[in-house]
Amino acid sequence: MKKGIDYIGVSVAFRCHDGKGNYVMHRRNVNCRDEHGCWDFGGGGLKFGETIADGLSREVKEEYGADIVSLESLGHREVFREHDGVSTHWISFAFKVLVDPEQVVNNEPDKHDEIGWFTADSLPTPLHSQLLKNLKINPL
Repeated sequence: MKKGIDYIGVSVAFRCHDGKGNYVMHRRNVNCRDEHGCWDFGGGGLKFGETIADGLSREVKEEYGADIVSLESLGHREVFREHDGVSTHWISFAFKVLVDPEQVVNNEPDKHDEIGWFTADSLPTPLHSQLLKNLKINPL
């Protein structure tokens, strides 16, 4: 059985920032599930038995090698998508996460072609489709 396909998947989404208006993002490569070449903030599915807070900490560390300094909840969204002709359903809990920029690295070079720091006025393109939807609800 597959998360998000055979049953509702639960995920965390995050926007890591430095407290000065800069956000770290990564460009997805062909090893990501979808939206190759698109820029995204970060996120991932929770593991069975894992709390939202633990999953968030794990995902931030996995993607950017950083510890969470502080966080702010941005709420949740139900995400209905279709990928390769298959309908998916996820519930995503979103967070704004303060990190120490000195800790941030591309900790998943097998999935991210590059990372970079951007402001609300200088976001790279193309952006992940879910990121655009999230920004409409919770702008930077």
